[in-house]
This record gives sequence, C-alpha cells and structure tokens, in this order.
Amino acid sequence: MASTSSIGPLPSKTADLEETWAYLSGGVDLIMNRLETGLSFPDYTNLYTTVYNYCTSTKMTGKQDSNRTGANLVGSDLYSKLHAYFADHFKPMIDTCESLQEVELLRYYAAQWARYTTGANFLNRLFIYLNRYWVKRERDEGKKTVYPVYTLALSQWKDVFFKQVQKDHQKLTTAVLRLITQQRNGETIDQSLVKKVVDSFVSLGLDSSDLNKECLEVYKEHFEGPFLEATEEYYKKESESFLAANSVSDYLKKVEDRLREEEDRVERYLHNKTRKELISKCDDVLIRQHSDLMWESFQNLLDFDKDEDLQRMYALLARIPEGLEPLRKKFEQHVKTAGLSVVSKLIEAGENTGDVDPKAYVDALLEVHRKNSETVARSFKSEAGFAASLDKACREFVNRNAATGTSSTKSPELIAKHADMLLRKNNKMAEEEDLEGALNRVMVLFKYLEDKDVFQTFYTTKLSKRLIHGVSASDESEASMISKLKEACGFEYTNKLQRMFTDMSLSKDLTDSFKERMAQNHDDMDITFSIMVLGTNFWPLNPPPHEFVIPQEILPTYDRFSKYYQTKHSGRKLTWLWNYSKNELRTNYLNQKYFLMTSSYQMAVLLQYNRNDTMSLDELVTATSISKDILSQVLALLVKAKILVNEEKDQYDLNPNFKSKKIRVNLNLPIKADVKAESADVLKAVDEDRKYVIQATIVRIMKARKTMKNQSLIQEVISQISQRFAPKIPDIKKAIETLLEKEYIERVDGSKDTFAYVA
Repeated sequence: MASTSSIGPLPSKTADLEETWAYLSGGVDLIMNRLETGLSFPDYTNLYTTVYNYCTSTKMTGKQDSNRTGANLVGSDLYSKLHAYFADHFKPMIDTCESLQEVELLRYYAAQWARYTTGANFLNRLFIYLNRYWVKRERDEGKKTVYPVYTLALSQWKDVFFKQVQKDHQKLTTAVLRLITQQRNGETIDQSLVKKVVDSFVSLGLDSSDLNKECLEVYKEHFEGPFLEATEEYYKKESESFLAANSVSDYLKKVEDRLREEEDRVERYLHNKTRKELISKCDDVLIRQHSDLMWESFQNLLDFDKDEDLQRMYALLARIPEGLEPLRKKFEQHVKTAGLSVVSKLIEAGENTGDVDPKAYVDALLEVHRKNSETVARSFKSEAGFAASLDKACREFVNRNAATGTSSTKSPELIAKHADMLLRKNNKMAEEEDLEGALNRVMVLFKYLEDKDVFQTFYTTKLSKRLIHGVSASDESEASMISKLKEACGFEYTNKLQRMFTDMSLSKDLTDSFKERMAQNHDDMDITFSIMVLGTNFWPLNPPPHEFVIPQEILPTYDRFSKYYQTKHSGRKLTWLWNYSKNELRTNYLNQKYFLMTSSYQMAVLLQYNRNDTMSLDELVTATSISKDILSQVLALLVKAKILVNEEKDQYDLNPNFKSKKIRVNLNLPIKADVKAESADVLKAVDEDRKYVIQATIVRIMKARKTMKNQSLIQEVISQISQRFAPKIPDIKKAIETLLEKEYIERVDGSKDTFAYVA
C-alpha cells in the first residue's frame, strides 16, 4: 500500500455533499480504475470515516420532506452520486467495445469485468454504513429498486454497459457461441475465457425482491436460449452429413462421443441448470430424430453379434421416451425365429418328428436361450423389458415348433425324456458334465412350458420306471430334481414324487422282514425274491389288460407273500403288476450255464420249456394267458436272441445250441406295444387329471366368491390354472355343466349366466 495520501485531506465532519463527494470521488475512482497502484490503510480509513460522518450528519441540504429525517436525505444524495458515477464510468468502455470483435472483445470484457467487480466489492465495504442503514430502510419501506452498493454496481453494468454492447447483434453472445462452435469442430479454445464471460451473465441476474436468490434471467435470455438454438442447428447439420457418409455403427460412436463432450462442457463453463435442457436437446437432435434409422439397423447388429454396437444403441435409445420398445419387439421376434429355425434344422436332419432325439432337442433350445440371455445381460444390462421379450419368445418356440406340430404335449414329453436320460445310471451326459448343472438347464426350459402337468405326468412315469428297475443315477440327484420342481410349482406338484420314494423305502423293509419270516418257517425256498408294494394313488402304473397264469415254479412264493401281507395289512388289496416285474433264470440244459435277465412274460414263456421242447403260439397263449399280440412281440425278442428257434410258422422250439459271449444275457428289452402304450397312457392320465383340476378350481373360486358371472368365472379359472397348463374354454364350460349336475353350484334365478355356490 502507498505510504502517503493520494486522495487529499479528510473533509470535516460538517462538510456538505459537494465537498464530501469531491473527496470520496477521488477514492472511488482510484478503487475502480487504479487499484493496482495501491490504497493505503489511512486513506481507506479516511474514506470509510467520511462516508460515516456524512451519513450520520444532521445537516440538511435541499428541500425537507416532512416524512423524512435528515439522515435519510443525506443517504439518498450519496446514493445518487454513486449511481451517476457508475453511469459515467462505462462511457470509455462502450467506445472501446465498438472497435473490438470476437476473442478480442471477450478478453477486454472479461478483464474489465474482473477489475469492475473487484472494485465494486471494495466500495461495498467502504459504503457499508450506507448499506446497513439507509439502503436497508429504503428496501424495508418497499423501494425494491434501491440496492446495496455492490448490487447497484452490477445493476448499472447490466443496464448501461452490457445491454449497450449486446445491442449490436448480441455481440458478446455471438462471440462466445463462435468459440464453442470452434471447440466442437476440434479446435483448442480458451475455456477459462468462456467461463468468465458466461459466469458474468449469471451474476447479472438480479431478483429485486430477494437479492440473495439466484436469478438466471440474463443468463437464460442472453446465453442459454441462443446457445441451445445454436446447438440444435449444429448437430442437425452434423448428424445428417455424417450419416450420409458413414454407417449407423460409426454414428452410434459419434453420438456417444458428442454426448460425453456436452456433459464435459457443462462441467467446464456452463451453469449446471443448463445440463437438463442441453442434454434433452442433444438427445432429441442426435437420437430421436434418427431413431427410425437405428431401429432399422438393430436387426443387422443382432444377426452379426455386434455386442459393442448393441450396447451403444441400447444406452442411446434408452435416453428417449419409447426408444427401446421397437427394439424389444424386434428382439423378441429375433429370438423366436432363432428358436424355430434351430428346431426345423433338427427335424430336417432326422427323418420325421417322431424320431426327435430328446437330448439334441433340449440342447438346441438351450443354446438359443443361452446365447440370447447373454445378449440381454451384456448388451441390454438385464433390462426388465428385454428379459420379458426373451421369456415371451422362448415360451413361444419351446411350446410350438417344427417338432411339436399342433401338439401342445410334445415339448413337455421330450424335455421329460431328456431329464429321464440324465437321471439314469451309466449316463454318458452325466459323466461328461456336471449333472446338477444339466438339471438346472432342464429347469430353464421347464419354466417356459405351458403344459407343466404333461411334463409332470411323463416325469412321474419315467421316475417310476427308474425306481422299479433300480437305474437311478443317485438318490441325491433325484431329490435335487424334485426340490427344483417343488420350488418352481409348489408342494402339490411334487407330492406324488416324494411319496414314491417313501414307498421304495417301505418296500425294502417289507422284503427284508418277509425274507426273515421265510428263513424261519420255510427252509425249502430256493427262489431269491424281492417285492415293491406301491400306492395306487401315487404311481402311474396300470395292471396288465389281460389274465396272467402264474408259472408253477414261483406260485408257492406268490402265495406265501400274499398271505404274509394280509396278516400285516388286513383289508388291503394287492394288484400284481406282472407287466413291470423282472426275473432272472438259470439255464440247466446247456454245457455252459447262463443267467437270463427277463421280463415276467419272457419268464412265463421260457418256463414252459421245462416240460416241452417245442410249443405252438396257441399253446403258449393258453399256457400263459398273455394276449396273442403282446406274446408275438415277446417271442420275437426271444427268437432274435436265439434262445428259441422259429423254423415253422407259429412253432417255437428251444434252441439246444444257444451260445453267448456273456454269461449274463439281458433279454428284457422294451417292446413296441409298451412304448406306444406309455405315451397314450400318459396323455389319457393328463386329460383325466385336468378335468378334476378344472372342477376343483371352479369350486374353490365359487366358495370364495359365492356368486359369479359365467365370463368372469371362466377368466378367473384360466388365470389360476395357466401356471400349470393352458385350459381350453370348452373344457371349462363342460366342467361347469358337470358341477351343475352334481349340485356343487347352481344358476341364479332369473339370470342365465350367473352361478351361485351351493353350501
């Protein structure tokens, strides 16, 4: 600071306005124009004291207003002098600006703004007494155009200097916008200069009713509005010319870069409240106006697995309303087409739909799901809409494809057969890969099945065969699969499956206790025997449709067990399932002893040759009571294995020269009649179950609602059952008629289509 006074001697306490202002104006001028030369502390103190003395002086100047005190009038005069000073201060600046353009104008403006606001801050502290008392009192009395000194300085800058410069085709705004355009074109600009000018626009916004409140009026009118218009025009031209010469993929990268630049621009030199408007404008010009082109190119990106481009397109279109919906629809169609195509190729590779390999079928469907599921996760960030599109498409091609034709039961059947193969012993698939993982993948397809009850019935049938024949891979795997089904469909769905395991455990205990009793009472029993007693309600097994003559060799054991079971469970009826039983026979008529693994029907045929060397078809039918159709297939297997010889029509001889490389010979192979019957039985069982499920659902609904109109009842039934299978409306109507006949429900008097529950 200067050590000697540069603004003259201090006026007396009683100095008038002219003398006071003559002294103060020197200090004000130094502060506003030559502050860098320095202002001594004594000078600053003298200036402050002069303002204080004058504002507290009771000396009156000018005409007195009866409602005003002297202090008020003195403050008013001083305020007017400052007001006039600021107005004069801008005259040379306005002249200078007329000759400046572009960057030079902005540099001059920014430098003057910095000097002016620094000086105004000093003056604000110097005239603090004026602010605190006179200005405050004036504003409290409603004079909102009277401001504290610093705000007065800004107001004068805006009204006298800023607006004058802007009159010339918005000279400042145009210069700033040209710099921003240069930066968008890749040129390097002085960003700090832009920030200084833009910040001044923000500072010039004054809310006269609340000076502390941010007011963006000047910023919005003189900068933000023109800036957004320029942005729209710039990007409209750029996007059109870029797309004319480049691919959509390249355009997506360009837009991504541009949006990042605009976000950065806000951070560097724009007001934060411009962000929303700016980004909205960019989204509209760069994305929405070209969204049709993006939607059209989406399929191409999917077809060629352009993951990065898909991610960009998703991220960009997610920014505009309804931008993703067309993509979701196209993605759904893409997945559906892929699923249908892969099954069609599978069918073309085989001879017909009847020969579809369950493993190949399941693998093909899973591959389509896996690939597109990864796309949803990676490219679409697992967005719920795309996940729903994937599910919808999968549900469509899993249930209706070239392998299923018009049948709704084929897909559940093939998936259940695949699960059966996975869960069998010596399964190569289980050896090659993790069985638990394979079962989880089966469940992926299971959730898309519409007719889950068909899967359940096939699965139950296959499980019963695995348990009866002891070919399950492991109890742990069986339990794991049942647990997965229970989690997906609830306890009712798996109740029967769990009861089947209970029966197997009880049967083992029953066999052991029977053997123990026989060992005590019958030492002549030379047949190894084990039994399975299975609950009729839980096992999908049907007794043979014909009589069966029990061979005399096993008759004693049969009788003994029947009596033993009746002593333990009086009143229970045993139905013997000879069509599922299996036996082991030992040959005694050959030099080499063989063990033949047979079905009960094969056993019944072969035991006839203990007493005969040759038998006709009719004799065998009489001896066994097996139907001729089934017996012919049984005999065909025995002839093929060369146990029997069929040289004359319908005449079968025991082959005395039978030879085999294996000591244990498995003859127990499925016959066509069994395979055909299994599918037919399953579908018949499904139809029966559905009738009862629909009836039970109607009763449950009516019990809760008491009365209901026909259409509403049908819709509610569909809603409740659709998780298990897709009910047909004629079946629901038939069930309603049945329940009317059984008097579970009744028609409401005077209304044909309203039903009431009968308690």
